[in-house]
Amino acid sequence: MKALPENPGKILIRSTNWIGDAIMTTPAVRTIRQNFPDGDITLLALPWVADVFAACPHIDHIFVYDKNGRHQGLKGKLRLAADLRAENFDLTILLQNAFEAALITRLAGIPIRAGYTTDGRGILLTHGVHKHPDIGSKHQVHYYQEMLRGLGLQSGPDLLELFLEPSAIQEAEALLEKAVQGRGVPIIGLNPGAAYGPAKRWPVRKYGELGRQLATATDGLILIFGTEADQGAAAEISEAAGERVLDLTGKTSLALALALIDRCQVFVTNDSGLMHVAAALSTPLVAIFGSTDHIATGPYSDKATIIRKPLDCSPCMKTHCPKEHFQCMEQITVDEVAEEVLKLLKNKVE
Repeated sequence: MKALPENPGKILIRSTNWIGDAIMTTPAVRTIRQNFPDGDITLLALPWVADVFAACPHIDHIFVYDKNGRHQGLKGKLRLAADLRAENFDLTILLQNAFEAALITRLAGIPIRAGYTTDGRGILLTHGVHKHPDIGSKHQVHYYQEMLRGLGLQSGPDLLELFLEPSAIQEAEALLEKAVQGRGVPIIGLNPGAAYGPAKRWPVRKYGELGRQLATATDGLILIFGTEADQGAAAEISEAAGERVLDLTGKTSLALALALIDRCQVFVTNDSGLMHVAAALSTPLVAIFGSTDHIATGPYSDKATIIRKPLDCSPCMKTHCPKEHFQCMEQITVDEVAEEVLKLLKNKVE
């Protein structure tokens, strides 16, 4: 394969589509910057991913892929290609795997297009990398770095990173100060939601009991994170856990949520995008796993505890439990999760 140019002027990185995946690409984004320190780097990202990189020093510009607006449908994709063509990029590196990502950059006339040859898109790439057969058995962080090595780049460390916007930090500080009113209490985050179906979610009633136990044991502030879709779960948890709960579901921007997770002493979460946020921020966390692969997509952090039950059917990678009893989640008790949270709180104090 031909080598990438040593000093491309304008570089486009196509980001992945989900918050968790985007977090796992942060080492790769840093690697690209380290290999092209003088390049003008633009990140092409969907709106809900853009905030992940809003304060990232390795990115010069963010180009929002407005999939539900200007770039919606076939005409929108052609418009996106035209918008990118006007930018005169010299090189694009596709961290996203889909055929569409390669097609759009080909239509945009970007002369050098690099990425994995997945999804039948090798013909659209000028610099295609074949996936190593063993890559699926490693953490997804390595997946992106391995691609860059396949392109001849010198990869840096695999450590996740996440940069916070100063305005979001200030907003988080003000919100928490109002909630605790000067009391020096631990702040514990609960994240009861998860995309990709209910099989990834620890039962809400257990989150409620966990919140009650932790509020009683620590006299701390319990923050409930999530989207509007998680508001029913948050209400149930709040009712069980009492007045020491602050329900944030559907009430914060992503930037503010990141800053609040950074302030948590411990974060309890299902396998989700916010789990990876906590890992990138080095927030101590307890991750509850059932249907998904804790090796490939677990929290990439030395401050993370994973709780799972190694059943014969797990990980099944299904959205709904085919046996309809969610034993991989039901067998995880509130007491064992609470024990791990209290242990992490104790370690933080020490």
